Amino acid sequence: MRDFVAHQVIPAEDALDAGAAAAWERLRRQATTAGVWALPLPSEYGGGGLPLAEYLALAEDEGRSDHGPDALGSSALLTVRMLAAHAHPALRDGLLPDLVSGKRRAAYAMTEPGVAGSDPAGLRTRAVAAGDGWRLTGRKWFTTGAARADFVVVVVRTSDGPVREALSMLVVPTDTPGYRVVRELDVLGAGGQSEIAFDNVFVPATHLVGAVGAGSTFAGERLALGRTLRALRWIGQAQRAVEQLAARAAARPLGGGVLADRQLAQQHLFEAELAVRSARLLTVRAAELVAAELPAQIEVSMAKVAAARALGTAVDSAIQIYGAEGLTAATGLPRLLRIARAARILDGADEFHISATARRLTRRYLHDPRPSAGDPPICPSAPSEPS
Repeated sequence: MRDFVAHQVIPAEDALDAGAAAAWERLRRQATTAGVWALPLPSEYGGGGLPLAEYLALAEDEGRSDHGPDALGSSALLTVRMLAAHAHPALRDGLLPDLVSGKRRAAYAMTEPGVAGSDPAGLRTRAVAAGDGWRLTGRKWFTTGAARADFVVVVVRTSDGPVREALSMLVVPTDTPGYRVVRELDVLGAGGQSEIAFDNVFVPATHLVGAVGAGSTFAGERLALGRTLRALRWIGQAQRAVEQLAARAAARPLGGGVLADRQLAQQHLFEAELAVRSARLLTVRAAELVAAELPAQIEVSMAKVAAARALGTAVDSAIQIYGAEGLTAATGLPRLLRIARAARILDGADEFHISATARRLTRRYLHDPRPSAGDPPICPSAPSEPS
C-alpha cells in the first residue's frame, strides 16, 4: 500500500488535482493489478473483503496522499457499507458491483448553503412522496466529487418533526432530469467540491435508503468511521511532512555544517514528531473502538482535533525548514498546507468537537470522578449525548 502510494499516487497528484480522467483510470488499473484496489469493500461485490480493523491499520499509509483513498478505491467505503446494509435489494445489487469496481462513482450530499454544518435541524432540502416515489427540491454544497459522480446519496427532510425522525436518505442518479451541478467551489484555490441543485427531481421508492426518517441515524453511523478515517489519513500526510522536514534539514548546507545541526531546526523536528506521534496514539485508540462498534464519541473527536493540529504543525514546520522553496508547488507542501487548514473545519469544526467533548467529559467525571486502578479515565461505555 505504502509503496503504491509513494511511487504511483504521489507523482500523479498534480494531474489528480486537475481532475484528469486518464490519470484516475490509469491508477485504477494499476491498483487492481497490484492487488490493492478496494481492499476494505465487500468481497461479494468484487472488493478485497479486508476486515475493518485490518483496513484501519493501513489507512494512514493510504492517506499519505489526499488522493490515496480515491486512487485505491476505498473512498466509497462509507457509502458501500450503508447501501449494503440498508438499501433496497434491487438498488443495492444494481449499484454496488459497479461502485466497488470503480466503474461508477458516488457522492454524499448533506451540507447546505446558509446552514451551519453542525446543525442538521436546519437542513431545508425536501422530499415529498409522489406516487410510487419521491420528488426532491433543494440545494447542497461542498459535495465532494459531485462533478464526476454517477449518483448522489442525499440527506433530505421528509417531515417537520424532531430532527431524529425528520431526515431520510435518497439515492439520486446524476442523469435524472432536474439534477444539476450549479458550480464548482474552490477550497483555498483547489477544486473538487461542488454546489448541486435538485429541481423537482423524481426518484422511485426503491431509491429510499432504509426507512423514512432513518436519515439522521445513518448519517451518525457514517460520522464515527468517516472522522476516524480522515484523522488517520491526516496523520499519514503529517508523517510525510515530517519526513520531508528531516530530509531537508539533513541535506541543507549551512555554515560549514547542515541545517539539522541548529537547535531551532531540531526544535521544529521535535515538535512536529511529538504532535504526529501523540495524534497517532489517540487515533489508533479511536479506530479500535470504532472497529469494535463500541461508543467512541470522545475518542473520535479528540482524534479528529489532534490529527488536524498535527498536520498543521508538521506542514508549517516543514515549510519553515525549506524556506522560500517550501512555498512552491514542487515540494508538495502548499497542497498539504491547504489540506491542513481545511482539516480544522472538515467533519465538524474543531470548536464543535471541543465543546461537545468537554460536555461529555464533565458528565463522565461527575458520574465517576475516581475510576478504579488500571481503568482509563474515560470509559467507552459511559453515557454520552447525541452527536
